[in-house]
Amino acid sequence: MFNGLNTSLFWRVYSLSGQNIWLDRFWVFSAEWLGYLLVAGIIIVYLRNRNKYRNMVLVAVSSALAARLIFVPVIRFFYAHPRPFMVFENIKQLINHDIISSFPSGHASFYFALAAGVYLYNKKLGAVYLALAGLIGFARIVAGVHWPYDILSGAALGFATAVLIKSLKRHS
Repeated sequence: MFNGLNTSLFWRVYSLSGQNIWLDRFWVFSAEWLGYLLVAGIIIVYLRNRNKYRNMVLVAVSSALAARLIFVPVIRFFYAHPRPFMVFENIKQLINHDIISSFPSGHASFYFALAAGVYLYNKKLGAVYLALAGLIGFARIVAGVHWPYDILSGAALGFATAVLIKSLKRHS
């Protein structure tokens, strides 16, 4: 995963950090806290109309949990990949992170699965969720804790998990 494109993209995105304290705070908020708003949003949508959104919430939440708690650990068990701050000494992380494998991104897997689960039932709300999941992933690169391929693979894993869970639900 240390090919030239992944490294080059990382440095381009990471270069956005450390430029402005307010912008850094935005990146930190996006990388660490924005996801909680996505989870709160889906809870609010469900509580406002349980019958209408039951299947959407079931698929979105179970997809997010399956992606993050099952698929990511299995992949990381077979393939360990160091984080950017473990490879380059001159990385100043905007957020603290454990020294564990970065591939695929657990955050991207979780939030893209959640967003894809929403998108499969509600295109308009799903598009908003996908954009915000993308912002979370981008911010985690800016923060110095993920490579671009970690985020892209997490997004693909999350979306595939949502499609799988919806398909399994339909056939049950």
